[in-house]
Amino acid sequence: MTYRTRLPHRTKGPGALVTGGSRGLGLFMARQLAERGCVVTVAARDAGELERAAVRLREETGATVHTAVCDVRDRAAVGALVREVHERDGLDLVIANAGVIQVAPVDAVGTAEFADAMDTMFFGALHTSLEALPYLRRTRGRLGLIGSVGGLLGVPHLLPYSCAKAAVGALAEGLHAEAAASGVSVTAVHPGLMRTGSHRQAEFGGDVDAEFGWFSAAAGAPLLSMDAERAARRIVDAVIQRRARLVLTAPAKAAQLVHGVAPGLTTRLSGVAARLLPTAPGRGPLRQGAEAGEPRNPVARLVRSWGSARNDRVVHRANQQEPGPRTSS
Repeated sequence: MTYRTRLPHRTKGPGALVTGGSRGLGLFMARQLAERGCVVTVAARDAGELERAAVRLREETGATVHTAVCDVRDRAAVGALVREVHERDGLDLVIANAGVIQVAPVDAVGTAEFADAMDTMFFGALHTSLEALPYLRRTRGRLGLIGSVGGLLGVPHLLPYSCAKAAVGALAEGLHAEAAASGVSVTAVHPGLMRTGSHRQAEFGGDVDAEFGWFSAAAGAPLLSMDAERAARRIVDAVIQRRARLVLTAPAKAAQLVHGVAPGLTTRLSGVAARLLPTAPGRGPLRQGAEAGEPRNPVARLVRSWGSARNDRVVHRANQQEPGPRTSS
């Protein structure tokens, strides 16, 4: 039996909120919390997707699961959501996970894509944190902010994502320092590549088919990526245990270490990697991975098929099967 860290027991069960909880990593974290006796609220933008997630969570865990349609870019909407959860269930634990993934060379994106990434991931995490903290102080609760290894160093063809996740990491560290005196813990989580099925929901620009090919292969490759359900278990453990920081996957830990010791070398190696990635034929609308075709190069097709096989298998369990509003992680 796998040991799971649990929150202190209350008659009704601790109240937990997961934003971006309708699919992918957010759904798996919600399942972990439900299995530990929490009354869980999952929030996202797509009502149908939320209901599918909630039905599955209730069937698999027997827990009380609520849903909330909420756009984390709207602070007033987040405030109303947090207040509702507090009044109904009590608020003991919050995980800010909502995000978008845009995969394209910088020449194929513009300021709108950077703004979208910042609005959803950074301001979404900020709104969730600021609205939740007054309630978490009452319960000496826990807050988890989902960053990424992409926020610890600039990743080519993922610059909007990297910039937003870097801001989330800084926010988590600063809040951890400032909230400690009130008994609230804040955990910065920096996962590496995970098999969440998010390659179908991610957005691709430039040479869309080629970008989809390398990203889906890397996100599912056994040596580079991590099983998302295992990652969710470790993240929830870290938040409950009030850890300040968690970095997941061996490649992510290695990248963090090398970048900390030799940032110039890491940047040069990123430049080498960038030369191996597809070149953009020009600006155009970004397209979701579910709409992308196979890479034209036969070797690239083979690599994508091999690397993405495990990630493709998790699509249904991660509730990623239908393209929807752009919230993924």
